Amino acid sequence: MPDPVRDQAGLGRVSAIVAVCLWSTGNVIVAGFDLPGLQTGFWRLVLGAVVYWAILYASGRRITWVVLRRVLPVAITFSLELGVFFVALQHTTVANATTIGALQPIVLMAVASRRYRERVGWWLVGVALLAIGGVALVMYGAGGEVRPEGHLTGDLFAVVAMVLFSAYFIFVKDVRQQIDTFTLQTASMTIGFVVLLPLAAVEAGQIVPPLPSWSQWGVLALLLAIPGTGHFLMNWAHLHVSLTLAGLLTLAAPVLSTVGAWLVLEQRLAISQVAGMAVVLGALVLVVRRDARLHAEPG
Repeated sequence: MPDPVRDQAGLGRVSAIVAVCLWSTGNVIVAGFDLPGLQTGFWRLVLGAVVYWAILYASGRRITWVVLRRVLPVAITFSLELGVFFVALQHTTVANATTIGALQPIVLMAVASRRYRERVGWWLVGVALLAIGGVALVMYGAGGEVRPEGHLTGDLFAVVAMVLFSAYFIFVKDVRQQIDTFTLQTASMTIGFVVLLPLAAVEAGQIVPPLPSWSQWGVLALLLAIPGTGHFLMNWAHLHVSLTLAGLLTLAAPVLSTVGAWLVLEQRLAISQVAGMAVVLGALVLVVRRDARLHAEPG
């Protein structure tokens, strides 16, 4: 008879992998977008809240104040990370921003070993460092593709976004024991656009950011449908995979985003980047196979 716990672990791995793939396409979409970063984050959350609330209300479900309070740390870190990362993408290259973000596993492995007592042995640390080395090859290979506004500012924004994204993963890991994924998403986006409103207003120079054009709404809908679905899948997966594995899988984002930037944005793809991609993907295959083998073992 199949073990439901192991079955859920397998689905969790698949869900997390698909989530990372969807996130990487979102990075490429935002890089070519003409709406300022914080306004992009704000209106994307507004659109998401409207869509998710409509579905939630039609299904007869409601969200209580208790749930909103529990989701507050998740919503704050998620919305701030969203806005800061969008700003980063508009001041540096897709490869730089997503590669800096991929340093997140360093933070998460440290937290996972202490907070959740996950086994982070030397083998896993070594493979993670190998993958991060591959990410560095991807990053340095994109060194000639900085934006004229100055890539250092964008890189610093990307570091802040990485720290916020790490906190977001941790908070979701905690709250998923109590709240289902759809409710979590709905509440997060509802609180999130309120958190981003004053920042987006300052960026726009008016109390309420100007409404996007119809074409901009179309891009925002793509962001909700593609990377937004990625967040949904990863949030579901957090209940079924370790924080360490979820963090390591994000290392695929620079690979996929850089390929997307090469195909869509015509950014240069160097041989060193290709080598780095091979190293990252190879390391992640080893990590996923190890996780599957551990869950397949009896007891």
